[in-house]
Amino acid sequence: MIDIRQSINYVNYLKSEGWCVERIEGINYFIKKFPIVGSILKLQRPKKINFNTIDKLCRKYRVFQIILEPDLAFTNGAVAVSKKYHDLLLHKGYKLSKSPYLPTKTMHLDLTRPLKFKKETRRCIRVGEKAKIKAYSSPSEIKLFRDAWKKSVKFNRYVPSFKSLLNLRKSFPDNKSIFLASHNKLGNIIGGALFTRSLHDYGYYWYGFTNKEGRTSLSQYALLHQGILWGKKQSCKIFDMEGIYDDRFPNKSWLGFTHFKKSFGGCEISFPGYYTKFRLPI
Repeated sequence: MIDIRQSINYVNYLKSEGWCVERIEGINYFIKKFPIVGSILKLQRPKKINFNTIDKLCRKYRVFQIILEPDLAFTNGAVAVSKKYHDLLLHKGYKLSKSPYLPTKTMHLDLTRPLKFKKETRRCIRVGEKAKIKAYSSPSEIKLFRDAWKKSVKFNRYVPSFKSLLNLRKSFPDNKSIFLASHNKLGNIIGGALFTRSLHDYGYYWYGFTNKEGRTSLSQYALLHQGILWGKKQSCKIFDMEGIYDDRFPNKSWLGFTHFKKSFGGCEISFPGYYTKFRLPI
């Protein structure tokens, strides 16, 4: 299966965010230009790595940094394969970063089988369903969604801009994405979640947020459950939780939502990490 970042929809999204994109032999190469200093070249979860193509693009765009995040998902039985590519990248002059861009560990739910959640998870879903859940799609609704998100989190927490969320919706139109919001009895938004899907049978839990009331009411469980059901309805075979805590790259702020995501079950999937290489932009 092909990662969503190698889809045409994601290409359109990054183009709308100011990136240049070269699609060569089915692989997306993302280029961010900076005045005077040159460009950054980013590859995210490609199925194959063509170093000759990378070299050509580096010369064409005067690249000073290459960011490479291989699509080499592995379970315990495939660690040796991951090490093989790790050694190859080190030989090519790349270094493994301690601060990955993409999640290096995630959970995959098999949507081709009946959904079976633990008793406690089912209880949390039932409680959370007391909050009304509505899909948002128009620009004005997405603005309300974003405003509620901004108010729900600490000031230093990243929240995409209104423009970025609109660009995302336009790039993943119709049944390629869905914005869901949960509401209290007064109609105020107390939580939200954004889900996307690729053309290659993957559904993704892209973003999620809840305020204090939303967490108390367990609305996050109902939101995620609805996103999983949406992915199943769209004939997705795999639902990707899009990130859990990884002790190889520890970030303690991820521990809370990792417990939440794991409560829905699934299989743990790991990725090697983020490799980078600096060069003179010639």
